[in-house]
Amino acid sequence: MAERLVLSGAVLPDGTAADIVIADGRIAQLAAPGTAAGPAEDCTGMAALPGLADAHIHLDKTLWGLPFEAHARGGTVAERIAFERSRRPSLPPVFGRGLALARHVAALGTTQVRSHVDIDTQSGLSGLFDLLRLREAVRDLVDIQIVAFPQSGILRDPGTAELLDAALREGADLVGGLDPSAIDGDAAGHLDIVFGLAERHGKGIDIHLHEPGAAGLGALADIARRTGAAAMQGRVAVSHAFALGHPAAGPAVDALARAGVAIVTNGPPRAVAMPPVAALQAAGVLVAAGSDNIRDLWSPHGNGDMLQRAGMIAYMQGLCAPEELELALALATSHGAALCGSDGGRIAPGGAADMVLVAAGSAAEALVSAPPRRMVIKRGRIIARDGKLES
Repeated sequence: MAERLVLSGAVLPDGTAADIVIADGRIAQLAAPGTAAGPAEDCTGMAALPGLADAHIHLDKTLWGLPFEAHARGGTVAERIAFERSRRPSLPPVFGRGLALARHVAALGTTQVRSHVDIDTQSGLSGLFDLLRLREAVRDLVDIQIVAFPQSGILRDPGTAELLDAALREGADLVGGLDPSAIDGDAAGHLDIVFGLAERHGKGIDIHLHEPGAAGLGALADIARRTGAAAMQGRVAVSHAFALGHPAAGPAVDALARAGVAIVTNGPPRAVAMPPVAALQAAGVLVAAGSDNIRDLWSPHGNGDMLQRAGMIAYMQGLCAPEELELALALATSHGAALCGSDGGRIAPGGAADMVLVAAGSAAEALVSAPPRRMVIKRGRIIARDGKLES
């Protein structure tokens, strides 16, 4: 790692230009353009953004780097789970597929991710062990948080609760959950296990919740109640949360805000209700963005570009005003960093020197155009130029 590096003349998120002085992996100073001494990179005409954060990705599922495969799936979550289980034994190991995708997103400026990994009685902990090895292999490129995720359910797949317990002992950072009513048919029983494991191990929670309408709103209210009772404010997130697009979601939104439960959205490319980002922000709910599935058996779509993803969410939700574009960018920078417990996500003295520099005159332009990445910096070291990793 270089002890000192100057990014000369970069455009900050507030639109002003500065020399960004980096020392020992952190931002040491923001100086007037052309005034900072030391080894410098000319960043004139480049917008400096905080390192991008992908708050919901499945590194264990991706087929990235493999020949393109036509998509085949059932119409329900349960049918898609069954299809994936039938194909999983024939796939190459998780480590290689996940490594290819992790290196790809790092070159695009993503410096931290929260990845779910399937834990069930078919694959046991093999996917977890591969991701733990992967996390160490790419530690200089991207930070990886790991969620032990019961993709096949917990109660409907006996033995999974014990495997989740083991996964948390082996190094998973959070415990996941999935549609407690629709998949397991016992919302209270499912959430009892998830929250019980989290409290026992002192770990956070991230629950996939696709359930719409009253069932989804009921689950959100229960998650908020349990979070408050367990004093887990700021350590619980719900991914997808389509029910928040329901007209009667107001009480659930208030409950989530009081309990400090975060929401993660991927801007689902299908006709489902999305969590209303601006309204959630106004209510005090932290909202972050994620890619979700990238070229896997659930979806052939996705390219791992979180700047493009944030822009897509802004487009889908009509976020156009300057402060709205700022919020959309935050979904994939400061909000994602906060969700992952990182001090990244800001360009300010003392902050982590995780940044991406793009060919744009402002952060707003970068959001709506997703321009080429000129440079990616991780812990003060340049790791990629023009979309390609240095090593």
